[in-house]
Amino acid sequence: MDIQTISKGPFEGQKPGTSGLRKKTRVFMEPGYLECFVQATFNAIGGAEGKTFVMGGDGRYFNRPAIQTMLRMAAANGAAKVIVGQGGLLSTPAVSNLIRQRSTDGGFVLSASHNPGGIDADFGVKYNVANGGPAPENITQAMFEQTQSIAAYYTLDTADIDLSAVGTATVGPMTVEIVDPVTDYQALMETLFDFGKIRALFEGGFTMRFDAMHAVTGPYATAILEETLGAPAGTVINAVPSEDFGKGHPDPNPVWAKTLMDEMMSDTAPDFGAASDGDGDRNMIVGRGIYVTPSDSLAVLAANAQLAPGYTGGLSGVARSMPTSAAADKVAEHLGLAAFETPTGWKFFGNLLDAGKVTLCGEESAGTGSDHVREKDGLWAVLLWLNVLAERDQSVAEILTDHWGRYGRNYYSRHDYEAVPTEAANALMDGLRGRLDALAGTAAGGLDITGADEFSYHDPVDGSVSHNQGLRIWFAGEARAVLRLSGTGTEGATLRVYLEQYAAPGADHGLSPDVALEKVRDAVVELTEMQAHIGRTEPDVKT
Repeated sequence: MDIQTISKGPFEGQKPGTSGLRKKTRVFMEPGYLECFVQATFNAIGGAEGKTFVMGGDGRYFNRPAIQTMLRMAAANGAAKVIVGQGGLLSTPAVSNLIRQRSTDGGFVLSASHNPGGIDADFGVKYNVANGGPAPENITQAMFEQTQSIAAYYTLDTADIDLSAVGTATVGPMTVEIVDPVTDYQALMETLFDFGKIRALFEGGFTMRFDAMHAVTGPYATAILEETLGAPAGTVINAVPSEDFGKGHPDPNPVWAKTLMDEMMSDTAPDFGAASDGDGDRNMIVGRGIYVTPSDSLAVLAANAQLAPGYTGGLSGVARSMPTSAAADKVAEHLGLAAFETPTGWKFFGNLLDAGKVTLCGEESAGTGSDHVREKDGLWAVLLWLNVLAERDQSVAEILTDHWGRYGRNYYSRHDYEAVPTEAANALMDGLRGRLDALAGTAAGGLDITGADEFSYHDPVDGSVSHNQGLRIWFAGEARAVLRLSGTGTEGATLRVYLEQYAAPGADHGLSPDVALEKVRDAVVELTEMQAHIGRTEPDVKT
């Protein structure tokens, strides 16, 4: 075992992240940078001695060299075994499933999620705990504390191992099991969905396009949709994982999945379209001529989940992140289900899922999942939609129209202002934060303000409290705006503005979101003095 001592840790004076670390790839490639974070993680969980971990990533640049480094470190820290995806590939939900199926002590996900990949783009490492979910705040705090004081890391001087073939290998005294990344995940999906019914759907001429965005779900979607369910060859496009995601941006939204969107809005559109992101935990759902917002997708799935075999017993409850629209709440109220509102971040759903309080969870940022794993799961959401379509024998547009007629429509949009200078973004938020208490009873953008606050979450399972989770403003007529700064970028700050306007059953559900949300948007621009603070009022990305 080699002990590498350092005079100053690379994270001293900075907070590296929440459950993981996301930085530019070249930063991770600096000597000792990756190593110090991994060692800090081992230290934070009480060491690796005798433990078993899962390890894999989305295949972006530096994925395989990083895995080799981390395997040597796991062995030097006394780990008994590491389970690795063949070629270093594992989607985030597949990592969660393996942790749970194999009862391991935790796992490492190598990904920067939906961020671009390449030597000049982004890389990340995240630690998941034994329930398969992202590390909770007590562990992330311990990780942070370790990064501030780390003085050495442990490794072995060994050659790289061959990750290309399924089988076993050794790194020092540690066993490495290399597994097919798809097999265990597909077996889980077959317990949840009626594959026979979906297969019959395709046999009946149903058409689909799935854009894997040159990312990790390509092998999963090809194996399940084409090879098992019988979708025609070519249903899955951009199916081969690429180190730079085909020089694209693997974020499944109408902007970055434009090729798919153009096809779905054309005269020759297939019946159903879907996409997933870099590490396979997000999804986009599109019908012929109609885009399904992530908030609406969660609500539709909550209303129809019982049509799939894995959920025939009904749902115990539904949870959504605070910025996500209240569409799922309307379904929960109608069905008599518990509904929970949590901060952004999948780890907050973990306690609810483990306690059996909820079955389905969702985030507005295209993440949807259930209690089958402890991560959001892009392909799972696509398969549940297919199961619902097969059972209801309706188009996506017909299902949405029926849903809005029953529960009402939550017009919704997210506006992302990217790479905002951090000081300017903080000044905008602080300026609004300082006036929240005085907003009720005033007006902006032609709307009366009924209330405003900064969201704090009181966990109903463990009693923990998470403060400062986003600014909320409510307007008369069931309208709402939410503002928060996101930590998913690697340059400056991303200001996210969420706009929502509810239209009850019987109201006009045929407006464009831009029209329905115009007054809410104008109110936010006015209240934040956006032009003065950040020099613009138009977002970089609108979803």
